[in-house]
Amino acid sequence: MRTIRDEPATVRTDLLPVLAGIAVAISGVGVALALADVRSPLRAPFILFFLFAGPACGIAAVLSRQAPAARAITAAAGALVIDLLVAQTRSSLHTLTVGGGIIAVAAITALLFLRAIGRQIRKP
Repeated sequence: MRTIRDEPATVRTDLLPVLAGIAVAISGVGVALALADVRSPLRAPFILFFLFAGPACGIAAVLSRQAPAARAITAAAGALVIDLLVAQTRSSLHTLTVGGGIIAVAAITALLFLRAIGRQIRKP
């Protein structure tokens, strides 16, 4: 017997890529506003979203074999640790700038995503 649902199957299957695209767009706008030094009320919330969501998604991608709840908690804590370590390192080196911190977090996030992609490629 078939069951009738209120929402079509495409809504459930296509929602995650759409949300990921929106997150990338928000992060990209925040990074562009910060690096271009544009005075905008959207700059601070967008860049804070990037500084938290970027490393968190990278860590979650690396931990794909874990349970969803454990992956979310670890990703959130890891994102906070990455941001704090970047700030601590740049502060102790006396090179604390807005653009440099954003680029450092972006580089660490890119390395996390490359690690996750490398794992997918090597999978038999």
